[in-house]
Amino acid sequence: MGPEPTTTLEERDKDDSTPPSEPPSHPAPSEEAHREEKKDEPLEEPQKSYHTILEQEVTSAEEELKRPALALLLSGLTAGLDLGFGPLTMVVLAATLEPVVSKPVLHVLMANAYAIGFIFVVLGRSALFTEHTTSAMLPVLTRRASIGQLLRLWGLVFLGNTIGCILFSAFAAALIPSLVDGSATQFAELAHKTVSHPSWVMFLSAIMAGWIMGLVSWLVVASRETINQLVCVWLATMVIGLAGFHHSVAGTVEVLVGVMLGQGATVGDYLRFLALAVPGNIIGGTVFVAALKWGHIQQNTE
Repeated sequence: MGPEPTTTLEERDKDDSTPPSEPPSHPAPSEEAHREEKKDEPLEEPQKSYHTILEQEVTSAEEELKRPALALLLSGLTAGLDLGFGPLTMVVLAATLEPVVSKPVLHVLMANAYAIGFIFVVLGRSALFTEHTTSAMLPVLTRRASIGQLLRLWGLVFLGNTIGCILFSAFAAALIPSLVDGSATQFAELAHKTVSHPSWVMFLSAIMAGWIMGLVSWLVVASRETINQLVCVWLATMVIGLAGFHHSVAGTVEVLVGVMLGQGATVGDYLRFLALAVPGNIIGGTVFVAALKWGHIQQNTE
């Protein structure tokens, strides 16, 4: 073997003066990296991460915000029509079963019937105003959509929901009393019950309804299977029916059928209901779900 290579004094000084290498920097995740989270991988995990749920909510809402105005209006119209089957089923149950079951049992059955319309709408992917108080707010909070886009979607969807509810109410008021004995009285009682509370009660009740509907939007995205989504929608909206919280869209059917039958409520009652229920629903969905969910996830990633 030959002699080992020697190192000169100058080379040693040069080596000693070389600064230690710095650890590699980690750049902030790109927008594309954030979007990768919506793929929900690995699927073997029992639950989606909250990052995945948020990204899927935001991505879905972005698609809704970009839809043509007519598409949003028609989707909202469909939701308003379909949602009416909840209050309708409540009334038919009440008219049919009131003579034979106790009041508490009937109340629970009617609360379950109330959920039917929401199941039709949410699983059918129609545009419901109270879902979008949460979902459409998230792209604004993440700075991927503007307030103008948000208000455009809210306005078109709410208009479509309202038109659908008016059409359904007119159809129900004309038909159901001829088919189901006692249904006109039950429609009147439902309308009166909806509008007879003090204004502060209706407003706070609407906040609770909007809060629950925001949770519905979040839980549907968090669920992987349709059966899980169905259970989430059913349980959450049953609570709205059980407690009698004020939902601006379903409540429109509840009140307007009574108005059209000339029993239980007036046009003035309906306008007062809307003036309290709409802002209450917005606060419930935007503050108690969208802002809080986004806030805790944002703080966790900083």
